[in-house]
Amino acid sequence: MQGQRAYAGLAVLAVVLLALALVPNLVEKFYVQFFAKILIMGIFAMSLDLLLGYTGLVSFGHAAFYGVAGYALALLTPQYQAANFWTSFPLAIAASGLVALLIGFFVVRMQGIYFIMVTLAFAQMLFFLFYDTKIAGGNDGIYIDMRPVAKIGDWQPFNLDNFTHVYYLVLLMFVAVYLLLRVVLASPFGRVLAGIKANEHRMKSLGYATFRYKLACFVLAGATAGVAGYLAAVQFGVVNPEMMGWHLSAAVMMMVILGGMGTLRGPIIGAAVWMLLELWFQGLTKHWHLLMGGFIVLTSIMLPEGLVGLFSGLARRLLGKNRPEAGPGSGGQA
Repeated sequence: MQGQRAYAGLAVLAVVLLALALVPNLVEKFYVQFFAKILIMGIFAMSLDLLLGYTGLVSFGHAAFYGVAGYALALLTPQYQAANFWTSFPLAIAASGLVALLIGFFVVRMQGIYFIMVTLAFAQMLFFLFYDTKIAGGNDGIYIDMRPVAKIGDWQPFNLDNFTHVYYLVLLMFVAVYLLLRVVLASPFGRVLAGIKANEHRMKSLGYATFRYKLACFVLAGATAGVAGYLAAVQFGVVNPEMMGWHLSAAVMMMVILGGMGTLRGPIIGAAVWMLLELWFQGLTKHWHLLMGGFIVLTSIMLPEGLVGLFSGLARRLLGKNRPEAGPGSGGQA
């Protein structure tokens, strides 16, 4: 049975990746950019689930790290020139990680409602720092008129002025982040995070420095959110304080809850369904927030494990129907 599930999962993954790779050849520019946005939000949602679903840390300020990377790219871009992708990308991720380290040093000492409120407070401090001052364009933000250049000597592997190249870069980063997080969560480090979520006091009694593990997780989640923020800045060519606002933090949390916490597939599914429903509901009515809120409430009540729980249940039923039944003389269960 486990082998069937593994093969079925690999088959589904291969089909999904193939379909995503073919998107630029099948749809027009708007939908290529729309699917790129879904992948970016998928990265963002996975980064939050590392805190929320795997470690039990409910952060209401996760958008701060998303926005920091976008602003880092904008500030690293010279006027009337393009930034270098190979330097601006790691520097932007490092900026998000550094901010996460500074904030995390204080907030991971908190628990429960105090952790939620302090993460929100720090994020709002950053929001108003960029909103009320002119250091980065104020509330209007900054336009990135020239996308980063990815040249290695005279060779340019991809051109970020081409929306198709941007899409494939986003897809590559999406796969890389997914694989990286799978390796991290399957490692002893990931097992300790799961133990902290289950019972932090017991983990302390076993000799684990839970503060250090939570801080490392917080920094990793912040840096991963920075990957999404950098890619969003590249795609849309503009950064503004809304990238750090609590509305975005709440939206990405809803994506994680909608898809299913504690799985990497859940946030991806949640981000995709959220974005698709948002596009659909906006075409139906200007009061689309009511429809979205109602859908989230119904999903939370009827599917406590999220959409990934629904899909997993359907897969188990399908695989169960294909299992050979035990014969009359088998003497045991199949």
